[in-house]
Amino acid sequence: MVSPIEFYFDFSSPYGFFAAQKIDRLASRNFRTCIWKPFLLGIAFKKSGMGPLMDQPLRGEYATNDWKRMARYANIPWKIPKKFPVHAVAASRTFYWLHDRSPEQARLFGERIFNEIFCEGRDVSSTEIVVEIASDFCAKKKEIQLALQDQKVKDMLKKETEQAIEKGVFGSPFFIVDGEGFWGCDRLWMLEEWIQKGGW
Repeated sequence: MVSPIEFYFDFSSPYGFFAAQKIDRLASRNFRTCIWKPFLLGIAFKKSGMGPLMDQPLRGEYATNDWKRMARYANIPWKIPKKFPVHAVAASRTFYWLHDRSPEQARLFGERIFNEIFCEGRDVSSTEIVVEIASDFCAKKKEIQLALQDQKVKDMLKKETEQAIEKGVFGSPFFIVDGEGFWGCDRLWMLEEWIQKGGW
């Protein structure tokens, strides 16, 4: 049985957003499944010594233009929140809580969060907004609110983030397939060829 593609991302990552538009189709046409795995990029930054792209001279300005250019090329609506980066802890915890109940609903929730941030320009940092969005995905608001206060739910995200870093994940998006890591949405072509050729 072939292994799935692991798709690591932070909901606050524009490049993670663009990768999310393509990765499931890439997996499907190569007869693979794709497992979405949100993690906390800020924790990885502490390990790698990197920092938010927007805070980096020259690179931040380049990226801002690059995101707009990529959105135009893909014909995707683009509106980055005024407060950016977005704090994605509540969204990521909710994703894993939903995933335990329905992986498909969690996937739909993940897509919705990405769209709210980068197509609508909505700041989803607050728990209240995340609960409002998640209530559209087979759960009641009160149930989600209680879940997000549960230490077990908090530990899910912490564990996933720790495991991601242990596997060498340091950026968003980051893909692992057959034990090989690929960083960045500009490596999707290489990821696909790696699958098709069995590596090199």
